[in-house]
Amino acid sequence: MAIREQVFDKIIRCFKRHGAETIDTPVFELKENLTGKYGEDSKLIYDLADQGGEVLSLRYDLTVPFARYLAMNKITSFKRYQIAKVYRRDNPATSRGKYREFYQCDFDIAGQHDLMLPDVECVKIAVEILSDLNLGDFVVKVNHRKILDKIFEVCGVSSDNFRSVCSSVDKLGQCSWEEVKAEMIEEKGLSPKVAERIGIYIQRNGGLDLIEELLNNEDLAGNGTGREGLEAMKLFFKYCEIYGISDKIYFDLSLARGLDYYTGVIYEAALTKLSHRTHFANGELHAVGSVAGGGRYDNLVGMFDSKQRNVPCVGISIGIERIFSIIEARAQVEHEKLRTTETEVFVASAQKKMTEERMKICKELWDAGIKTEQSYKVNPKLLDQLHYCEERFIPLAIIIGETELQKGVVKLRYVMSREEIEIERNKLVQEIGAHIRTFSSIKQT
Repeated sequence: MAIREQVFDKIIRCFKRHGAETIDTPVFELKENLTGKYGEDSKLIYDLADQGGEVLSLRYDLTVPFARYLAMNKITSFKRYQIAKVYRRDNPATSRGKYREFYQCDFDIAGQHDLMLPDVECVKIAVEILSDLNLGDFVVKVNHRKILDKIFEVCGVSSDNFRSVCSSVDKLGQCSWEEVKAEMIEEKGLSPKVAERIGIYIQRNGGLDLIEELLNNEDLAGNGTGREGLEAMKLFFKYCEIYGISDKIYFDLSLARGLDYYTGVIYEAALTKLSHRTHFANGELHAVGSVAGGGRYDNLVGMFDSKQRNVPCVGISIGIERIFSIIEARAQVEHEKLRTTETEVFVASAQKKMTEERMKICKELWDAGIKTEQSYKVNPKLLDQLHYCEERFIPLAIIIGETELQKGVVKLRYVMSREEIEIERNKLVQEIGAHIRTFSSIKQT
């Protein structure tokens, strides 16, 4: 939990740096609100038992509840973040950070804005967070649903089969092309010729050069949605250059994002190389998968509005559980000791019958807002108290005894260096506060 709090803190600071407000939504929704939004993954929704009232399900993600929230409250412009648990009836794999109950960290921008400005900011946020967490090298793969749909159209896929084929394409990367092709033929009903034509396109990747090449492809970019998508991606790459993140961006025509509600740019961040000394004997590290993903969904809010009024939206979701699994495993491998409390001062006694004096000092420090602990034994051994401080990485210890009481002082011990100084008892709070501020400035440096 200490690791998780640190990670959440970095993510929330990034979200707030970009001007987002936070909301909360119920852990369950009407089942009808969730069905038909997640493609083939709809089978992973947890349904609650029908108790004679509304038919409810546990939320599958935070995006659909957010869209419902916008529609119900008639909100047309909003920048929000939400960190909450979601539920999926999936096969868990703890080494990969894959659970049935897990946190999502979402940032979304809702409203009518100019092309690609909010979209590229969402990707910038993902880059900032992953860089700040120091997980290692990563890449953000990007694509556009309009480009994918045009590829399917050009290759001979019927429009009512686009989303189904899209979910197959989305498996490329976890599965080989031959496996994906077999699924498209055997399960999705495509002819081998159509599947082969799709494969020629979706196995291509690159950068702005690939976009320029495809803009010269008459089949894809002659007119309509294909050209719109390619021109949008060209602008997206231009903005990425301005934000200084173009070295992390990778145009990948196989990226599909299986969820049905995406309508425009889609993106997914994946680790390519982990930071130093992060390795696992069982080799499961390489199966961690993507650590962030999202895209544009312009038609989702309208599904919850009585007059089908749409609010364009774009967002990013950080795969926080997968990030936790990497950081927690790294801490184990490196035998890293972590502080699980924020205690600044421990009040210790060197002799018996000092309980009430310890309590008085604790009260003064607590009242001054200083994080303080003491032993819950009446007559604890001094060595045990100091050992506790060292184990918990508590930076300061106040030691009192008969001699100190008579002199009107206390001993202040720097736990790690074991250096001790005397400070006046009546200036205790001011002196401790000054020492804590010194420690804080050193830590920040």
